[in-house]
Amino acid sequence: MNVRNLALGLGVFSIGLGVTELVAPGKLAKALGMKKRTKLVQLYGLREVATGIGLLSRKNKGPWVWARVVGDVADLATLGQARKAKSHYRKNAAVAAAAVAGVTALDIFCGRKLSSAAV
Repeated sequence: MNVRNLALGLGVFSIGLGVTELVAPGKLAKALGMKKRTKLVQLYGLREVATGIGLLSRKNKGPWVWARVVGDVADLATLGQARKAKSHYRKNAAVAAAAVAGVTALDIFCGRKLSSAAV
């Protein structure tokens, strides 16, 4: 597996997710039972777009992948708050958290590979 291509793929994914969070924050927040958090969803969207641009445009991709990991932790913490929502929203948040956890594992794998290649 070419880790640089993986980093590029994560960059494209970040931009796509970030644009979605910027364009439809209300729908995303509502689906997760966090209607009052639309500004936070937009802020997370800006973070995703920024890390995506960094991954696609910078030669040294390691710091940008690790920035994604930090963002993933923030996402998971926010999704953890959704457990206080009504039951059907909790299920959506649990599915979203599982997806974020999977992407976090991929981000960590990529970050470690990039970090060890730089040594």
